[in-house]
Amino acid sequence: MTSPDAMPAMPAPPAARPEAVTSPRDAYEGGLAFHRLVFARHRHAWWTPLLVGVLGSALYAAMLLVAVLAFAFVSLVDPVLAAGLLPASDTVNFDLTNPLMLVVLLGSIALMLPAYVLASLIVNGRRVGLISSARGRLRWRWMLLCTGAAVVVAAVLTGVSFLLPAEEVVGGTVVAPADNPYLWASFIAILLVVPFQAAAEEYVFRGYLMQAIGRWLRHPAFAILLPVPLFVLGHLYDPLGQVSVGVFAVAAGWLTWRTGGLEAAIALHVVNNLLAFMLGLAGVSDVNATSPGVDSFIWSTVVVAAYVGVVEVLYRRSHLPRTLTFTTPALAV
Repeated sequence: MTSPDAMPAMPAPPAARPEAVTSPRDAYEGGLAFHRLVFARHRHAWWTPLLVGVLGSALYAAMLLVAVLAFAFVSLVDPVLAAGLLPASDTVNFDLTNPLMLVVLLGSIALMLPAYVLASLIVNGRRVGLISSARGRLRWRWMLLCTGAAVVVAAVLTGVSFLLPAEEVVGGTVVAPADNPYLWASFIAILLVVPFQAAAEEYVFRGYLMQAIGRWLRHPAFAILLPVPLFVLGHLYDPLGQVSVGVFAVAAGWLTWRTGGLEAAIALHVVNNLLAFMLGLAGVSDVNATSPGVDSFIWSTVVVAAYVGVVEVLYRRSHLPRTLTFTTPALAV
């Protein structure tokens, strides 16, 4: 009888050289968990994660260069538009009154997604869908279910937080809706681009890094925990804020391993970021705050913990596969 947690068995990936078909024992006994799915790709030598990282970084840099050249062209054609797009500043903040700048900043992060997908396809070859889940594709129905769960959890707990005394935040500014001439344009820009920005971060930090580490280290704890410092360093908060980011990263990593795919982590990330921007547009909070405070830390931790609990319940009822198993045990090591 096949376990509901296991993907239906499949042949080992073909390869040109005998040593390339050598697969770890968990590919045949218990199945490959998410962080080990690189072993199901056409090429999975020990050096392939390094090459994916180098090539992905080069592709990302090339995409950013194209964007910079496009901005330079805009500057020549319309200097006024260029000045408004990226106003001179010592720091890069999300200006909720400047929808074009929001698209540029969020879009520059979103470019990590196509860069990684293309690099993985070039280096690892076929079955690129395994960067999304053990099913070999993004499980849309499951992600929509997780998104609904994240929305409900965030809405309920945010409503409760409004009943508590307001906490002063440090860094950035709050813009009242009446003072934002581009309120609806910024709303649409955020709604359209944030899902891609959040998904790109998940594909890199929970997708690429987890599977890269899983290629070398079998235990999931390494794949879940080792990428956390890199994710934390990408967020310019005070120590308490970075601890909060770390809690989020651990939860997202665990959800990815537990459910066998990125969908639950992407859903949480998208809803979390959309909520932060929407509250900023409403003039309720500061999206650029660098010191969230103790109350915000507790609230965000409770939201993440509640979401993880809800997803665990939904996952146990879903019977989704979380591993992928080969059928030919020859050459297992």
